[in-house]
Amino acid sequence: MNNSLHIQAILNGSIHSLKSILPMELDIQSPSLLTEPFIQQEMGVLIGLIGDIKGRIIIDSTALSFSAIGAKMFGMPLEGEMLESFTGELGNMFAGNLCTHIGQQSLNVDITTPTVMVGNTKLLGFEKVLKLPTIIEEVGTLTILFTIDEE
Repeated sequence: MNNSLHIQAILNGSIHSLKSILPMELDIQSPSLLTEPFIQQEMGVLIGLIGDIKGRIIIDSTALSFSAIGAKMFGMPLEGEMLESFTGELGNMFAGNLCTHIGQQSLNVDITTPTVMVGNTKLLGFEKVLKLPTIIEEVGTLTILFTIDEE
C-alpha cells in the first residue's frame, strides 16, 4: 500500500477514533500539510506508530482544554500530575482506537508508549506533517499531527 492510501486510512481512522472516544460535539476541520517546524505552546502527547505505517502522532492543545476533556469524560476537572497522566492516556485511547480501525483494512500498526510534553517545545526533523485541527464544543481546539516516515 502506498503512502497516499496510508494517509487516507489514518485520516479516516482518526475521525472515527475522535468520535468514538470524545463524548462531545466535534467540528473536525480540513486536514492540511505543515512544512515548517511545529511549535507546541503548552501541552501535548507524542505516540510512535510502528508496523506497516511508521511515524508519529502528536496531540496538541492547552492544559485547560485537556482538563475540560477530562471533566466531560470523568465528571471532574483534572490538574497537575493527574492532568499529565490523563493526557498520556487520552493519547493511548486515540492511538489504540486508530490502530484497531485501520487494522480492519489489513494494516498492521502498533503504538509506542505515550510521551507527554509540557511547556514550549519546537518539533523538528520531519519533512512533512499532516495537521488535523478539531474544535471541541465548550472545550477548545485539539490539533492532531501525523508524521509518516518515508520507506
